[in-house]
Amino acid sequence: MPPSLVSFQQALVTWFQANQRPLPWRNGYDPYQIWISEIMLQQTQVERVLLFFDRWLRQFPGIHTLASSSEDSVLKCWEGLGYYSRARNILRCARIIVDKHGGIIPSAPSILLTLPGIGPYTAGAIASIAYNLPTPLVDANIARLFSRLFNIDIPLKQAGALLWQKAKEVVPLTNARSFNQGLMELGALVCTPKNPDCHRCPLLRFCIAHQNGLIDQRPIHQKGKKQRLIEMATGILSYSQGRHAPNLLFIQQRLIDDVWGCLWEFPGGKLKTGESPEQALVREFLEETGFSVHITGKITRTIHHYTCYKVILHCFHCSFEHSPDIPDRRELESALPSPPILTAAQQYRWVSFRELSQFAFPAGHRKLIEYMQQFPQTLTIPVQKIRG
Repeated sequence: MPPSLVSFQQALVTWFQANQRPLPWRNGYDPYQIWISEIMLQQTQVERVLLFFDRWLRQFPGIHTLASSSEDSVLKCWEGLGYYSRARNILRCARIIVDKHGGIIPSAPSILLTLPGIGPYTAGAIASIAYNLPTPLVDANIARLFSRLFNIDIPLKQAGALLWQKAKEVVPLTNARSFNQGLMELGALVCTPKNPDCHRCPLLRFCIAHQNGLIDQRPIHQKGKKQRLIEMATGILSYSQGRHAPNLLFIQQRLIDDVWGCLWEFPGGKLKTGESPEQALVREFLEETGFSVHITGKITRTIHHYTCYKVILHCFHCSFEHSPDIPDRRELESALPSPPILTAAQQYRWVSFRELSQFAFPAGHRKLIEYMQQFPQTLTIPVQKIRG
């Protein structure tokens, strides 16, 4: 091994051991906790993951508990982290590990790569961080760091093979755990996307971009796509149980292979060209459930940003065109004008507002629920009257 590479490795490991953040999954490096944290950290900042990690461990302290849990409970615990396919893959993966590997998370990347939701990066992270094996890995922080260290002059999206080759070349045979975490930590804390703090970098003397005055030109990015605006409408369809009982609200569970698959929602959908939010909601209700509804008031409007989309969600109160009050919840199904004909969902429920907390909703609908919690009058009193 060249002396410069040994110095490179030692400098990084020494820096990491002195500067690492006290993250909970670093206590003991339990493979289960490393796996869960790495899946959570995909597309999600560390600060946000910290809000969810302890909650997850309280509910699913080990892989056997997780494997025996329902998908609904896993999705509910994941609610707020987004990218819900990660949660469904975690459950599938846990069940496979319990059934085929005796509940022991594999250490070999080749086996890890056969499991749902585990790609090259996650396999490398589990192998090197949980088991201290000399396995390379590349995430966004490492890609940015390498683009400067090795002065990579092509866009990162085109440099995948080169980045992985560099990671393979530099990972040490011993203490890969601290080395790989050091790469990620250095990218997160020092070699940041904007205004990197080069004078704090333990690898400054190895950095080719710095030597050539090109730090502000690395990494090279392809021009990003413009965020697309999507307008949607959704409705709280309520049904009275009688004068002294809370209204029931209609919710439905999305199809398994749909966007936000298996999450619960209030019916609704995208506005068509020339359509008002009110018109879209009435149409969507009829298409998705067979229910004919009319709008009784506007509640609010929520905005949520995704990677490529900005979603504006118009939220309304609505009710059946004609529906008598019913005195007893047990009579609800027979009292409805007709059962729903679900075309965009796998099942439905009639629930009270308090019961909504038992179900996992996508971000826009969760913001709507939080708004109604903050302003309880919106549960029964339309915020804005709709004039015909």
